Amino acid sequence: MVNLEWYRTFKSVYKNGNFSLAAKELFISQPAVSQQISMLEAHVGYKLFNRKSKGVEPTDYAKLLNNLIIDALDRLENVENGFRAKASDANRLISVGISKNLFACLGSILISKFDFIDFSFHDNDTLFELVDAKKLDFAIVTKQFDTFDTIQQVVGKIKLTMVASPQLDASEFKLKLKTKNFPEIEHWLNEQKWYSHDARIPHIKLFWLHVFNKKRPSMVPNYIIPNEGEMLRIVSKNNGIAVTWNCNARKYISENKLQLLWDSKEMPSIDVFLLSGKNNNLGPIFETIAGELKQVLK
Repeated sequence: MVNLEWYRTFKSVYKNGNFSLAAKELFISQPAVSQQISMLEAHVGYKLFNRKSKGVEPTDYAKLLNNLIIDALDRLENVENGFRAKASDANRLISVGISKNLFACLGSILISKFDFIDFSFHDNDTLFELVDAKKLDFAIVTKQFDTFDTIQQVVGKIKLTMVASPQLDASEFKLKLKTKNFPEIEHWLNEQKWYSHDARIPHIKLFWLHVFNKKRPSMVPNYIIPNEGEMLRIVSKNNGIAVTWNCNARKYISENKLQLLWDSKEMPSIDVFLLSGKNNNLGPIFETIAGELKQVLK
């Protein structure tokens, strides 16, 4: 049976015209090169190279053999190199920056795909600065940046939604929703206990702006818990309401640990971006991460 390594060695000798140069290229000894060429010659039944004072010269049969195998051998080596690159990417330590709130819904997908990740938690602007300074390989952000030294790709959208504790009686609220009596809806919401992941209540402000057309909600949050995942866990065990990203609430709702109070069609979606530096040899990993995030953020 023919050995593929014989053909690799043949290709290298044919290209370099020298057994010593082929040995260096293949990281094997010169005697090993001579032995493999001899075995290939015995297998095909023809002499492949004539020795010269400075190397070797291919015979006519060697030229024919090269034409027959070169394309197939190149394709096979490309496949092999592709598998090696993927294995190398999976085992490489990469650094990923993300907010704590996004990590709650996206962190697990990255952990399932890569063996080594160094996560950093920061806000959008800080994450961009770290990537731009090449102190982070990648960042997942909800803000678009445009500079010469970074690349950015939209990987999906997230939407705000309103959730409540499962024990909260929302029957009166749902009746008001059916009649679309927005003043009464807002009044009912103002009377509830509220949770927010940020003292600046950005989610609640955005919700009020697009649903009630008001820049500032009249409600005041009762509890500030600076982690959206932890906030939802607390809401699920206590009485109250929160506005959150739908990707973080999805699991709680499916397990009946939270009730979906209001999923307003008026609420806009927010783009999620994958950010990385240019010319950092991380292109294949960038595309892998982008593909995985797109599956989650459909």
